Amino acid sequence: MAADRETACQASAGTGAVDGSGYLQKFRLYQTPSKFYMVGTDKNRTQWRMLTIDRLEASELIIHEDPTVYSENECHDLLTQAHEENILAGGLRFVTKCYGIAGFVKFLGPYYMLLITKRRKIGTICGHTIYAVSKSEMIAVPNSVVRSSMTYSKDENRYKRLLHSVDITKDFFFSYSYKIMRSLQMNLCDNETGPVIYESMFVWNEFLTRGIRNLLKNTTWTVPLVYGFFKQAKLSLAGENFWLTLIARRSRHFAGTRYLTRGINEKGEVANDVEIEQIISEDAPVGIPSEITSVVQNRGSIPLFWSQETSKFNIRPDIILHKKDKKFEATSLHFKNLLTRYGSPIVILNLVKSHEKKPRESLLRAEFANAIDYINKDLSEAKHLKFLHWDIQRDTRRRGANVLELLGKVATRALDITGFFHLCITPSLRIQEDLIPDSADKTYNGDKLAKPPKFQRGVLRTNCIDCLDRTNLAQYAYGLAALGRQLNALGFIDVLEVVPDSPLVDDLMVFYEIMGDKLALQYGGSTAHNKIFSERRGQWKAATRSQELLRTIQRYYSNAYMDAEKQAGINIFLGHFQPHKVKPALWEQDTNQQYAFNDENMRCIPENSTEHFSASEHICFSEHRYDISDCSNFLDFDLLSSLENSCEDEGYDRSSLITSPMRNHPTKDDTDGAIGEEITILSGGHPKVKEVEAKQREPSTGTAESSKRSEFSDRFADWVAFGGPLCY
Repeated sequence: MAADRETACQASAGTGAVDGSGYLQKFRLYQTPSKFYMVGTDKNRTQWRMLTIDRLEASELIIHEDPTVYSENECHDLLTQAHEENILAGGLRFVTKCYGIAGFVKFLGPYYMLLITKRRKIGTICGHTIYAVSKSEMIAVPNSVVRSSMTYSKDENRYKRLLHSVDITKDFFFSYSYKIMRSLQMNLCDNETGPVIYESMFVWNEFLTRGIRNLLKNTTWTVPLVYGFFKQAKLSLAGENFWLTLIARRSRHFAGTRYLTRGINEKGEVANDVEIEQIISEDAPVGIPSEITSVVQNRGSIPLFWSQETSKFNIRPDIILHKKDKKFEATSLHFKNLLTRYGSPIVILNLVKSHEKKPRESLLRAEFANAIDYINKDLSEAKHLKFLHWDIQRDTRRRGANVLELLGKVATRALDITGFFHLCITPSLRIQEDLIPDSADKTYNGDKLAKPPKFQRGVLRTNCIDCLDRTNLAQYAYGLAALGRQLNALGFIDVLEVVPDSPLVDDLMVFYEIMGDKLALQYGGSTAHNKIFSERRGQWKAATRSQELLRTIQRYYSNAYMDAEKQAGINIFLGHFQPHKVKPALWEQDTNQQYAFNDENMRCIPENSTEHFSASEHICFSEHRYDISDCSNFLDFDLLSSLENSCEDEGYDRSSLITSPMRNHPTKDDTDGAIGEEITILSGGHPKVKEVEAKQREPSTGTAESSKRSEFSDRFADWVAFGGPLCY
């Protein structure tokens, strides 16, 4: 548990040297007809190791690690000997240099080895370098003679293409010496090393590396890949520099695309589960700060069984609520997992709509509120889930509320509850040294702790319907509130908030806007709807509206025409589907739907029944089903109301969404609100969908999918896949 980790807190983000020099980082691959020889060395070229991979076995992975640590000359002698022993077969030949093994994979034929052949530095944390993958290569393990004798399947290349559709050169990152799949607080308070770190929900090549890790019982030759977002930059405040690092870690559990992975699964894992960490540290001359702070927040799909059917004819498909978990057991598992990861309390910020002409999101809002109420009845008061159900779109439409200011108030209250991580150390206490496992309130003298550490206990979990657009805005507001406290803890400012007109406000906004775009592309197929960010920058309102429209078209096309193949690639990469010669191929199975429809499933149709909430738990509640007032059990809603009322005399004005008075603002429109997940571009607002009960589903990949895409130009398809300008 989180509390146990604090009491046993160790300042250990890796067992090797701070700069990672004790880890193998550079590799060279050689081959003979019978073996691959991989030679690895550390950053300083002082330690040399050798790995051999058998090439004569057709379908089994045979790997041997030489336990001896060699010098460079000794390693050269071994390679020379291998060359002479194989001189009649062509000798020892150089294949490629690389920077680690990303994994091994087998479809219907031979094993393949995935190598990282180019890397680039993208940042450092506590002196540990963080890299992104620039280039990769997949090499068949058996030699050409063995491969020619194997039974060839026409599906082999198709599976290879699916695997390559998960491009590890886009948004994947790693470190040799820092456990980047874990938060700073967890790294400094938990000294777990070795294969166990690959079991993290944020290591995407866990399945691909499982074979070699099981054979060698170590992780010397592999690198754990994290998928999401990483950005680091040096910023300045009053002439003093500091480092801002923003990390997003996407969970591999229940991973996939927007309409094909919704809600929760039986294990309590939710779709689009992303951990966001914001790290602020001083600008240390040697790269290892003596003070560092971090704060973690979470986003994830509404933890209920629900789904949507992708449709070529409906830009906003019906939401289907599956009533298969009447006791909310999966939802309870999800929050138990969050408690294990982050401690208590869990603060839920639910931003889905409460009022709609045609109930969609509001159905999930009502059921989510019921689930929280049900779960809290079995929890001690100290561990009660804290929640705020808030339809911010409705408030901006009705009152012209200042969304960022209101979200900032919510974020401040959440930070009061959870706190953040702050560690102050002297030069003698570094990553590899022990932090005294004693009370967090105790101050140490000498060359130990200069200040008592502070720990984050609990987490803010934010969601809207897609956990993309509204969620990203809320997470920016939380990051901004945290930035003030982090800078205050480091001594950069005397107050707990950043001045609204400070350049840092816009600097942080750029970070969250870029992150939001990346996460939206990964899950939703388009960049995020960033209307408020665009308006704050003073972007022309007509340009903002056209941008939002294009993003909606891009997201719709991606969801309707590309997501099936994208989902299939993810399932192959993560090992959710493993090909077998006697079993149907992936594209012959129905993988487009997570849950089969049955009589217990409920399509979103409003009912006249009454929704009941416990008055003791909720500050406010409504008697009308799907017309639930904004409710919270941790925040005084009068505070928000007073802020909202201050805007009422001004009437409805979109410009009041923006904090800065010196900006251009858009006019009111009939789309999905100020910060909508989608913009309805079809007439009528809510297009109807034909329901076909016994529809034959199309395969996940192949000709059917290609024929759909042929309706559009290649330029358009490239724009959907990779973004950028769309010009004709």
